[in-house]
Amino acid sequence: MEIIAKAKLEKLKRKNRGNTALGTAIDTLIEDLEQTSCLTFEQLKQIRPDADLVHNDGFCFFDIHVHRTMILIEFEDTGEATIVWCGSHDEYELTFKNNKNTIRKWLEKQGWI
Repeated sequence: MEIIAKAKLEKLKRKNRGNTALGTAIDTLIEDLEQTSCLTFEQLKQIRPDADLVHNDGFCFFDIHVHRTMILIEFEDTGEATIVWCGSHDEYELTFKNNKNTIRKWLEKQGWI
């Protein structure tokens, strides 16, 4: 699978340079995604138990527990995964309020859906 906007994850790693556990967790996520092809959410969930489908158009959040980091990724049928948003859990709660309806509204406002 090709990852679009991977630079957002690289920026997050640089921002938290001293947190090697977070860097390793992000590298593992990238590796897991790059080594898979088009798959269903159920197959993704077997590979990444931290995946949470938040919108039926293929948007999933990944919860990197090491740093309570949240990463929103859009999965396309073409085999591409686009990094849409990433940040700390506090930033996630501020932006999305732990609510799928708020996530949907944010995606609409940003032009993703």
